[in-house]
Amino acid sequence: MLKKGQTATAYIFLAPFLITIAIFFFYAFARAIYYSFTDFNLFNTPKLIGVKPYADVLADPSFRRALGNSLIFAIVTTTLQTVGALLMSVALNNKIRGMGFFRSAWYMPSITSSVVITLIFLWLFQRRGIANYLITQWQSYQPLILTFLGVLIAVQIVQVLWERSRKFPAGWFDPALAATSALVALAATAALSLTGAVQPRDVQLFDYQYFADKWISVGGVRILSIPLLVIIIQNTFTTIPTLMLFFLAGLQNIPGALYEAADIDGATPWQKLMNVTVPMLRPVTFYVITVGLIGTMQMFDQVAVIGSAAPGDTLITLAYYVYQNTFKAGAAPVNLASAAAIILAAIILVMVFVQRKFFPSEAV
Repeated sequence: MLKKGQTATAYIFLAPFLITIAIFFFYAFARAIYYSFTDFNLFNTPKLIGVKPYADVLADPSFRRALGNSLIFAIVTTTLQTVGALLMSVALNNKIRGMGFFRSAWYMPSITSSVVITLIFLWLFQRRGIANYLITQWQSYQPLILTFLGVLIAVQIVQVLWERSRKFPAGWFDPALAATSALVALAATAALSLTGAVQPRDVQLFDYQYFADKWISVGGVRILSIPLLVIIIQNTFTTIPTLMLFFLAGLQNIPGALYEAADIDGATPWQKLMNVTVPMLRPVTFYVITVGLIGTMQMFDQVAVIGSAAPGDTLITLAYYVYQNTFKAGAAPVNLASAAAIILAAIILVMVFVQRKFFPSEAV
């Protein structure tokens, strides 16, 4: 229990944080609610007009597109980054030499500026970028690559069957046998290439515009644009390392006796992952999904950096819609921006409530 003098000291140290929260969250949120029921445009005196701004926002095609983009982005990105972070944390939880270096290397994308990462991805996915170059190389060297993979699989199967015929417990992914299979496949591919039996093909440069008005459609309905798919890849790449740290912390708290019992029962790595690791990480998973949904629903910076490099409707999100209406040239429809911001906040609250209602965080 705090003493009398300690209470005053605690409030003094907390004052900067409390004042900041009061001004930039509670006051700003209250003003946004007020403006969402007025005709405010930055230059006039606000006048209450009821729910008309909400009706105008819901009737705006750009808002409906932004809502669809935000929901698709949130669902796909949160799923990918949660699964990716879980698998990466399990892989990096092994006690092998140099693991500290690998953990630091995987975490690097998270401490890099999102603006810099976005510019790098713009360079990777431009018409003459690395993505199109690699696809061109894949098409050209496909005969050699497929030959290598075919020989590797065939040799691996022969080795495993041979070892098992000798009553040795050889697995299909045994590292020693796989290394031998890879060397044999490499030698066979090189020999076929030198004799001219298998050669690279002459292909046209792969010329695909990623930041164009192109969509993945289902039943004629536009679901996901290609530019937004690029941002999903980028966002997943940059957020997995941060979420991986939460899973790594959770893995440290799983009793080793559970894995020992699973080993005694003859459980495979996949069975241990699904029946031990995933259930024991349930509270961490709930937190990661919650943070992921909130972060992805507020996605803004990548869209702002790409700007006019891609058609507007392909990338616009709710956060960017609010920004556009708030800082539009001339009389900005701040009331519409406020209404959209309140709708965005309500959607996030509903998503978290539903998640907490139907997917409780308590460990089994």
